Amino acid sequence: MKINEAIRNDLQNSVLCWLATVDDDGTPSVTPKEIFSGHGDEHIVIADIASSHSVHNAIARPKVCVSFVDVFRQKGFKLTGNARIVAADDSDFQALGADLLRMAGTDFPIRNIIAVKVESVSRIWAPSYKLFPERSENDRMWSAYETYGVRPV
Repeated sequence: MKINEAIRNDLQNSVLCWLATVDDDGTPSVTPKEIFSGHGDEHIVIADIASSHSVHNAIARPKVCVSFVDVFRQKGFKLTGNARIVAADDSDFQALGADLLRMAGTDFPIRNIIAVKVESVSRIWAPSYKLFPERSENDRMWSAYETYGVRPV
């Protein structure tokens, strides 16, 4: 599955993504991740800064889900695929992690990269898209700005 411009746009406009893995007992585990990016046409890469549980789960059961939403436009994507853990001493760590390392700077040491090869993509829409189809994206954004008490720069 290819990562297209719409996915890239929402990735860039999302503050967090959520990585869903499965625990040893079969319980779903969803955790927010702050440093993530697209890599090439088929991968989402996520920095393991303090994600020991997610890394353990992804090694044991690599089928994962990554979701992200642009909170102002109120839409995003759910991506599923298989995760591969890339350790800092792996030969492709620097290439896969270039964007993540830039975002993390010196403040956040990246222990591993969780590289998810995307297999399926679903659009996430706020219910208002269905309930109020006549509203423009700009209207939705201004409503979100008011809700969150912020203004665009």
